[in-house]
Amino acid sequence: MTAPDQSADGLSDFAELMAREQEFGGDAIDPAVRRRRRRRGLVVSAVCVLLLLVVTGGYIGWALTAPVDPPAVATRAPQAPVGAAVSLATPPVAASAISIAGADAYLGEAASGTWSATGTGEPLPMASITKLITALVILDAAPLASADDPGPTITFGKADHDLYDEYYVRGATIAPMPTGTSMSLHDALAAMLIPSASNYADALSTRIFGSQSAFLGATRDWLAAHGLSGTTVTEPTGISPRNTSTPADLLAIAKLAAAHPAIARIVATPSVSIPGAGALHTTNGLLGTAGITGLKTGNLGEGTHNLLYTATLDVGATDRLAITGVVLGGASRESVNATVLAALESIRSGFHQVPLATEGQEVGTVSTPWGSDATLVIGESASILTWSDTPIELTMDVEMPSAYRDGTVVGRITWTAGPNTVTAPVEVSGAIDPPTEWWRLTHPSELGSPWDAGP
Repeated sequence: MTAPDQSADGLSDFAELMAREQEFGGDAIDPAVRRRRRRRGLVVSAVCVLLLLVVTGGYIGWALTAPVDPPAVATRAPQAPVGAAVSLATPPVAASAISIAGADAYLGEAASGTWSATGTGEPLPMASITKLITALVILDAAPLASADDPGPTITFGKADHDLYDEYYVRGATIAPMPTGTSMSLHDALAAMLIPSASNYADALSTRIFGSQSAFLGATRDWLAAHGLSGTTVTEPTGISPRNTSTPADLLAIAKLAAAHPAIARIVATPSVSIPGAGALHTTNGLLGTAGITGLKTGNLGEGTHNLLYTATLDVGATDRLAITGVVLGGASRESVNATVLAALESIRSGFHQVPLATEGQEVGTVSTPWGSDATLVIGESASILTWSDTPIELTMDVEMPSAYRDGTVVGRITWTAGPNTVTAPVEVSGAIDPPTEWWRLTHPSELGSPWDAGP
């Protein structure tokens, strides 16, 4: 800038003229010359004043319009929480296994196979769970068109009636079967599965296949066709301890039974009245409890109580979970039931909403050189559904808005856990006011050049 130098030169000229006027004072200087000099001095003074006003006005104009640095934003993302680890119930039984469908995104793809297991995995006596296999083999040979299809009519004769006494003597569960009783295949299967009547399993398998030898041959073929190499069936009722299976095979058998419309309908029925057989009640005391929908009990006495079960659990996910489980070698029916309920509760409680943030939680600050400050806060409370202590990932994105006003959304926080993603807005709490005119005029070093403002 050259204006200050020009003003100094003018003042020097004026001082020189005044000195000369004093040096050659008196009447030696022509009045006309004196007048010219005075006019010149006045002009120079006016120019200096004008230049001073121009410089001052230019500074003021620049200071009031020059760009300032944008507010400084400092963010501090909240710490990602960790869900509580789930402690799965350990059943006091010989073996157990659980399969969970519908939770692969939470538990991994292996969950729909065998998700959890205890014991050695070796074959164990399955007792009356055998009757599920008997039903599946029978329906493979004599299919029902639907869950409501009664199927062919079965008439039981004297030999069938005699089975009642035979299995009674052996201590097996039985149901009435008077000579000449006729019922549909569907009802006969219900009499076999709901109260676990061994005389119906023997009579029906013989009637469908012609002999027990033929039934056992068909059963071996069926097991082989489904890859159930860990399962052995020597008779149709399960009264023999030589009827054995592995937990893994039993999970597969349970899924086959649950997928069969007629069997699924029967094993979900708590009681039924069938002409000839009378009123029949399920042996599955957990049916209808804790989401349990089936399937079959079995025991050969103390220490050999078994339960093959299915259940649906609402854990807060989009779809309910389909649970398939088996317990083998429990001390009693009551202990087995308690084991199953504890396992289901472990799974249910393992899915939980983890709090992520609360509305108004501070996550950053906004500050300016001129002392106008605000905070960045989370705009709404958030939580996420997770399984156990699944890691929760967090990202926060904040952008620079044109104006920082109270409630302005400047970014988002995103949390991800398993298949779930939750977001919450980041907002300005307070407001950033522009710098005052006085601050601009008194802080020139904080101002930028006009070219910093951009086009």
